Amino acid sequence: MQEDGKPAFGLLFDIDGVIVRGKKVLPSALESFKRLVDSEGRFRIPTVFVTNAGNALRHEKAEQLSCWLEIEVNEEQVVMAHSPLRMFQQYHNKHVLISGQGPIVEIAKNLGFKKIVTIDQMRNAFPLLDAVDHKRRISVPCTFEQYFPRIEAIVLFGEPVRWETSLQLLIDTLMTDGMLAHPVSHLVYPHIPLLACNMDLQWMAEAWMPRFGHGAFLLCLENLYKKVTGHNLIYTALVGKPSEITYHHAHHMVVAQAKNIGIDHCVKRLYAIGDNIYTDVFGANLYDCYLSRRNIQGSKRIVNKERNIEELLGSDSSEWDHVAESCSSILVQTGVYSEGVQSGMLDHSPRDFLPVEEKLRAPKFTVENVSNAIDLIFHKEGFH
Repeated sequence: MQEDGKPAFGLLFDIDGVIVRGKKVLPSALESFKRLVDSEGRFRIPTVFVTNAGNALRHEKAEQLSCWLEIEVNEEQVVMAHSPLRMFQQYHNKHVLISGQGPIVEIAKNLGFKKIVTIDQMRNAFPLLDAVDHKRRISVPCTFEQYFPRIEAIVLFGEPVRWETSLQLLIDTLMTDGMLAHPVSHLVYPHIPLLACNMDLQWMAEAWMPRFGHGAFLLCLENLYKKVTGHNLIYTALVGKPSEITYHHAHHMVVAQAKNIGIDHCVKRLYAIGDNIYTDVFGANLYDCYLSRRNIQGSKRIVNKERNIEELLGSDSSEWDHVAESCSSILVQTGVYSEGVQSGMLDHSPRDFLPVEEKLRAPKFTVENVSNAIDLIFHKEGFH
């Protein structure tokens, strides 16, 4: 607590498995979040919601959260899995193939992408390529195939509905260097740029067991590409949790919100509350390590799997991120994590983040639910 009575910490909340299960609000959530706002319903602690969901627009998710929690949440408090793609401006003018469900065309346009084609549009242009479902198979080619423009990059927003169609057309696109209208004489490798959001292998909905997430789809894509070509699939960028760039982006939003609610001093500590040790906890711990390195070394660089991504973060990033001391991971047991079921021997973390030091998947604190998480934070911070 600062002398002015205002908090020197910020909160990062996961949504699925922490606040809701599917569309059902968890019993501990409703009253808990009322403690974060003042008598007029305005947040008194800088709070950001960080989800790996990629099938909705930010303002839609903010409206949904407002309805669930009965407090006003605005879109500037929401980080979707795809939110950091706004910074990847070098791909915004390329002809991109997108995959996922929901309003993905509108999402892509809002992020800055201008030339977009969906899997369904590609299937209509190349009907002979989709052959698994016999009832949907078409034997007559499209007369406009040869005029279809080259795909220059692929953006994967989230798990699609028809996995077999998406897997087939994505691998076709990668193997043909984005030119599906032309026969393949040789494999072009490295393949065209591939950007993927949301690496969750599993997530928690209404079912009593976790369900497959986009990470499961990516696992299929990786292994099929390897099996067919003999080469490893290359991700140009992986965004969403546990990527440090997502936490860096969320941190920036916490600082911006702190200013908006009249907090003039620095946000010294972040608390990240989640239900998944392979994304929420792992990502928060990775970002905590990054903050520690910066505080010790005074470094002006961010490294994600040996790749410098500082140029993506904006010119003003160095003015605020060096002042944070820590990002503490808090695991709640209302979602994916189940004590006794998950083992440290399992590698559920995304492929490009392996191998993982076991300590990075160990939460700083473990509590029963989000109410206990807020109790813990308030006690540590001396905040009421």
